[in-house]
Amino acid sequence: MAPWSGFWGARAALAGGGGDAFRGGGTPVVVKMHNPNWSISEIDASGDEDEDGAGFLPGAGGRRRRRRGKNAKQITWVLLLKAHRAAGCLAWLASAAVALGCAARRRVAAGRTDADEDSPPAPSPSPPRRSRLYAFIRGLLLLSLFLLAAELAAHANGRHGLAAPAAAALGALHAAWVRFRAAYVAPPLQVLADACVALFLVQSADRLVQSLGCFYIHIKRLKPSPVSPVLPDAEDPGAGYYPMVLVQIPMCNEKEVYQQSIAAVCNLDWPRSNILVQVLDDSDDPITQALIREEVERWQHHGARIVYHHRVLREGYKAGNLKSAMSCSYVKDYEYVAIFDADFQPYPDFLKRTMPHFKDNEELGLVQARWSFVNKDENLLTRLQNINLCFHFEVEQQVNGMFVNFFGFNGTAGVWRIKALEDSGGWMERTTVEDMDIAVRAHLKGWKFVFLNDVECQCELPESYEAYRKQQHRWHSGPMQLFRLCLPDIIRCKIAFWKKANLIFLFFLLRKLILPFYSFTLFCIILPLTMFVPEAELPDWVVCYIPALMSFLNILPSPKSFPFIIPYLLFENTMSVTKFNAMVSGLFQLGSAYEWVVTKKSGRSSEFDLAVLSPNKDHRKQQQRSSSTSPVDKKKKEKYNRIYKKELALSLLLLTAAARSLLSKQGMHFYFLLFQGVSFLMVGLDLIGEDVK
Repeated sequence: MAPWSGFWGARAALAGGGGDAFRGGGTPVVVKMHNPNWSISEIDASGDEDEDGAGFLPGAGGRRRRRRGKNAKQITWVLLLKAHRAAGCLAWLASAAVALGCAARRRVAAGRTDADEDSPPAPSPSPPRRSRLYAFIRGLLLLSLFLLAAELAAHANGRHGLAAPAAAALGALHAAWVRFRAAYVAPPLQVLADACVALFLVQSADRLVQSLGCFYIHIKRLKPSPVSPVLPDAEDPGAGYYPMVLVQIPMCNEKEVYQQSIAAVCNLDWPRSNILVQVLDDSDDPITQALIREEVERWQHHGARIVYHHRVLREGYKAGNLKSAMSCSYVKDYEYVAIFDADFQPYPDFLKRTMPHFKDNEELGLVQARWSFVNKDENLLTRLQNINLCFHFEVEQQVNGMFVNFFGFNGTAGVWRIKALEDSGGWMERTTVEDMDIAVRAHLKGWKFVFLNDVECQCELPESYEAYRKQQHRWHSGPMQLFRLCLPDIIRCKIAFWKKANLIFLFFLLRKLILPFYSFTLFCIILPLTMFVPEAELPDWVVCYIPALMSFLNILPSPKSFPFIIPYLLFENTMSVTKFNAMVSGLFQLGSAYEWVVTKKSGRSSEFDLAVLSPNKDHRKQQQRSSSTSPVDKKKKEKYNRIYKKELALSLLLLTAAARSLLSKQGMHFYFLLFQGVSFLMVGLDLIGEDVK
């Protein structure tokens, strides 16, 4: 017979459903336990009938009693099975909690927080400046703990009752607090919540429109096409369009990836007489400089047109490096410049697929290719980053390039017309997002952009949360700096009104300011506070349904990542504290807005590609051995995972609010706060991404 189907099957049997249940003295049941060490034999009722010595008689009371006894026994076994499953689930949760506790103990024992630096700070007469955002979150946490204690005390008084004087005082205090929050706390909190919900809906509508635009592009199979036909083979340079191209590789202390980027660029399929590679080395380490210079000389010996460029005064970060390279006298001989960061590896046909778009199109200033990632499956952090960046390129960049003819330059994997750079004012060192800066100024000058979604350039993603956090801080503080600087120019510029509106409202305000503002304020501050002020509330569709829909749209460009949709939703809300802090720093020109930290690379993609591209494998192996035993590695300090205080404080705030939601029986809010609090806890303890030490 079939195994027991569960509790509802037991109810059907008791109700007398199905005549077969009564033939042969009941339904045999086989109960199989998940634990292989337990075994329960089959229960058959036929043996019990013979004990009474009486057959089945309709209306016989003894038979009915035996039937009820057998069904009760069956239900008992099913309940035992369910209890066993619940015990297994609790055991798994307990082991996970123990593992989390052990990891937390190791992090706390290390004693390193996000405020610590890799090297001891120089002595300063003034005390270190505390983060205002962390102080605010900590204040909310203390307030929430106090309110939770008060609510628990009032709840216990209502259920069990305390001594008469204490009960009266506690009841009076709680009643006064309820009147005060209803009159003075709930109204402004509800207004702020409604405002954030309105911003949330506007931003969600923008994302929905972009997703529909991407769907339309795929249905109609739209793609940018060059005015002229595809270039012929490079064996006959005189027969095709092969303009002079300058290729720049800006780098700074990129000891892990400099070989692969130089090898990939030197293997570009383009006439050697029409291409020149500039290695723009900003390294401050003499050994790294020597290694990069030696690599350049080796490629020069094999016929590549490549030069090494090093600045004495390292000012302006990447923008200053590019500006210095463009001031070289030989640049005037070149018409286009292709830019690749140190960890990018263009395919050999990169120029042959991008340069045709410039021919007979004098208004075109930029051709941007998309990124692909060699380490997207390395860990959970890289998988979640891949989801975000796939949506950025597949939806945002492609839709804006196709319908608006403007998008932000990604800083690498793109080809610029040098005339467009000069007409726009060249590289400026005024922000940490020099790529977005030059793109906005070129757009105001009337230059056109093209995004090629089918042309990819390989790179790698940050594998540690510390590197990713610093990268995101720069990517979200820089646009706010740029917005302050460009707003007067946008208003005064003589371009169409809809282009000004797109730049100000959509490009800057909605996607760079409003998105991090409401993500942090709504889900990390207002939602927990509504648990302690139930007069102000957020409906379930704001907490669950709309965010789930937006996450579904975000993950569509990378369908293989669907199993990570829930971690992606939680992680994006977790990153909102970093993005909000960066946005405020850039908007109000705080000190952290000007921080520039080179994203740490691992060089994982160099193992196979260098073996194929390098002209001298033996020399490469020898160079790798010498670099691995260099004094730089001996002096290199050990890296540790850190504790991030803001994320940790927010995790405790959300978990406290989740505990409070149990008293008001708000199921959806409880689960969201619980899982979001756990995700903040994991990020706060640096348990996502690369485990350093």
